[in-house]
Amino acid sequence: MGDSEAMVAQGYTSAPYGDYNASAATATVESTGQENASLVNGNGPEGGSSAPVENGKASDEVAVTAPGAEHGDNAVSTLSPEEERLWSIVRANSLEFNAWTALIEETERIAQDNIAKIRKVYDTFLAEFPLCYGYWKKYADHEARVGAMDKVVEVYERAVQGVTYSVDIWVHYCTFAINTYGDPDTIRRLFERALVYVGTDFLSSPLWDKYIEYECMQQDWSRVANIYTKILENPIQNLDRYFANFKELAETRPLSELRSAEESAAVAAASDASKASPSESDGKADEEKSQADGSSEQSPKLETAGSTDPEELKNYIAIREAMYIKAKEFESKIIGFEMAIRRPYFHVRPLNAAELENWHNYLDFIEKDGDFNKVVKLYERCLVACANYPEYWIRYVLSMETSGSMDLADNALARATQVFVKRQPEIHLFAARFKEQNGDIAAARAAFQLVHSEISPGLVEAVIKHANMEHRQGKPEDAFALYEQVIALEKGKENSTVLPLLYAQYSRFSYLVSGDAEKARKILVEALDHVQPSKPLLETVLHFESLLPAPRQIDYLAPFVEKVINPNSDAQNVASSTEREELSLIYIEFLGLFGDVKTIKKAEDQHAKLFRRSTSELRKRSADDFLSSDRTKMAKTYNGAPPAQPASAQAQWSGGYAAQPQTWPQAQAAPAQPQQWNPAYGQQAAYGAYPAGYTAPQAPAPVPQAAAYGAYPAQAYPAQSYAPPVAGAAPVQQPTAAAPQAYYNTYY
Repeated sequence: MGDSEAMVAQGYTSAPYGDYNASAATATVESTGQENASLVNGNGPEGGSSAPVENGKASDEVAVTAPGAEHGDNAVSTLSPEEERLWSIVRANSLEFNAWTALIEETERIAQDNIAKIRKVYDTFLAEFPLCYGYWKKYADHEARVGAMDKVVEVYERAVQGVTYSVDIWVHYCTFAINTYGDPDTIRRLFERALVYVGTDFLSSPLWDKYIEYECMQQDWSRVANIYTKILENPIQNLDRYFANFKELAETRPLSELRSAEESAAVAAASDASKASPSESDGKADEEKSQADGSSEQSPKLETAGSTDPEELKNYIAIREAMYIKAKEFESKIIGFEMAIRRPYFHVRPLNAAELENWHNYLDFIEKDGDFNKVVKLYERCLVACANYPEYWIRYVLSMETSGSMDLADNALARATQVFVKRQPEIHLFAARFKEQNGDIAAARAAFQLVHSEISPGLVEAVIKHANMEHRQGKPEDAFALYEQVIALEKGKENSTVLPLLYAQYSRFSYLVSGDAEKARKILVEALDHVQPSKPLLETVLHFESLLPAPRQIDYLAPFVEKVINPNSDAQNVASSTEREELSLIYIEFLGLFGDVKTIKKAEDQHAKLFRRSTSELRKRSADDFLSSDRTKMAKTYNGAPPAQPASAQAQWSGGYAAQPQTWPQAQAAPAQPQQWNPAYGQQAAYGAYPAGYTAPQAPAPVPQAAAYGAYPAQAYPAQSYAPPVAGAAPVQQPTAAAPQAYYNTYY
């Protein structure tokens, strides 16, 4: 047995999670005395190196670089002008899928037999897109073309760990083994290994067909019959065809050729038991004689099948038929879900809303069924097609946590944060809360720090949640320092749209945590001195002033309100007419409570002049709208209709800060008691990409808040996004249709 055949035969050893052999298991591939460590979903040596590749990544921080000396071939660094151009694109944006495919085509055209150059482009591309099974196949074909069979196996091993639940990649690997090796046991072990992962996949027929075809070529009929038996236990596509083919096989071959060794032993034991009874033995002899006399009357099928007892054949088929019927019953329950899956493979193009919703409904059904093995495998199938959607990774993690499988939950979270949705902030915000909930505060801080420094600097939602976590941990001073540093950074930017919201949130947070009203007021006064007045900021200031004891700073606030509702002709970032009118009404209401008759008259006269209507008219209309809205909400509640989920990028998953009304309390909160802590921490393995030490975060940015007077106003600032690199096919773009209902509980 050659080296490459030994690799196929030995495969990798996976550590089971219960009775489920997860793709997440640590794996090894042994060859010629060397052992390559294989980690989660998509690893293997890059460029023939013995260093492990995690999730298709050569290291925690993979830099996209043009081919160079690391492959030890000077020819690798010789690039055509087009290659140089394409490499510069993918270096700037590693998610630019179209540029990658063009680069691969150009490299293949130029490189020809320069396998080092080809390895480099495929290794780097598949580090970013490990689920593209077709490119793993092309990579393996290049290695086969230059005759490096051990390298072919190495590529396939990386492929089946990168996209473990792809039927297609296993079919390609098994086909390669059939065409390359002569040892049936080696090939059978590979087939059986594949079936552990994808044998129950509804679309697994190509793999089963290939296995049956191989055993028919070997004319090992007992193995063929055993394969059919395994198939009939599972609700997969083409089940009727498999049952018909099995019956034909059973009726045309002797049972002695179809029975497994265990079945043959059981039949022999039964025969020995029957011989122990004389009467039964005599009866059996008479029956055999009668059958011999009437042999000319036997059917052609039974004659071809040898001396098969019709009753035994009937029982043999009946056992499999019972399996088939049971599988068909379950198939009838899932066929609707399966038929709605239009794209079971990975692609950077977004899925439509209907298909995304179908995956949620399918997962709901399988989870209710209660078969843990089916649950895990369906999640893994789902996360091939939906790999770019954090909501499915979050749901998988929570499902595994609920089932008590924390190893699978941690593994799924690591794959999501380190590979598949590593550039989307919501997965890291979820990871921070998940780690905090499970007592790993250092990893939670690291997750926040990664968002602040790399994923989405300036994301206000991350600042708010990070500060809240530090408060929960008894570190209010660290939370204050976080706000102050971010505000200082934003003050250095020209026309920052983030700064007003940061001031408002910091003031509110300070008041709620420390109960220091003067400090909170000072923060808002500083805001008015440093930022352009706006409706949401002034609404916050007015509401806060309404909570404080007299005297109110009416004379101080009046010019700022005037500046917004009656801007000069040369003013920039002018509020909309609706916003100005709403702020005017809020101000009049505030004056009605705390002002005098003169200030109230001045504000009402200005309102009538600017907006051509009386305040009572608009208030009546607003009251009618409110009551109508309230009746609608009550009707929805009694009808059992769930509230619609926000469709914005920052509110894709429930628990988002923007989804919660933020109101000021009626009474001052007692200050929290600080606790001692050590700011240094060790990095967790699941967060290998995070910095090794916790440092103060860098500038974040805003999240729209829920609208209402007395709460933090909504949508006053443009919805903030984390602005991932724009790939040619928008790899992380969510569908334009309404976002599906979230399937996990609030965390904040």
